[in-house]
Amino acid sequence: MDYGHSDRPAGATPLPTAIKILVAGGFGVGKTTMVGAVSETRPLRTEEVLTETGVGIDDLSGVEGKTTTTVAMDFGRITISDDLVLYLFGTPGQDRFWFVWDELALGAIGAVVLADTRRLADCFPSIDYFEGRGTPFVVAVNCFEGARNYRLDEVQAALNLDPGVPVLLCDARQRESSKEVLVTLMEHAMKTREARRRAAAGD
Repeated sequence: MDYGHSDRPAGATPLPTAIKILVAGGFGVGKTTMVGAVSETRPLRTEEVLTETGVGIDDLSGVEGKTTTTVAMDFGRITISDDLVLYLFGTPGQDRFWFVWDELALGAIGAVVLADTRRLADCFPSIDYFEGRGTPFVVAVNCFEGARNYRLDEVQAALNLDPGVPVLLCDARQRESSKEVLVTLMEHAMKTREARRRAAAGD
């Protein structure tokens, strides 16, 4: 869903461009929260209650109070302008649900990788996935209460990110903070696309 257009009668109001974005990251990092905070419509959620079946499979370290988990996706929508609408797809965080990632990633122009500094290593699978697909992404450090504060350059070094990958702080509970993350991703995705176009053209 890179963009969407339709044949329209002359003089009709043009349809807005539809942009697909993924919100990814480890288990319990705040993906469902971010999609819900920023969506202008009631978000679609596929959460199930954690049961004893997941004992020994789902790592609850640092998120012991979590009682539900996303098993397919979260979905929300935000209108940026009259001609631009973002569709947000939150990915499941546990290894056992990663088989849906390829379907969710089809047509996405970029991704937000949410990070929790208490469990920073949980970011690596998402980062590896998007790097492998060549999907532009940003890393948004979700500022949890009680978590140690790190400089953004320290987070970038710890995750071994390319210098061009934006890293920023956010509060996934706050609409404006989440919108800032999405705007940063859009700018990064456009710059990446233009750089690739120039490289292909030999500029």
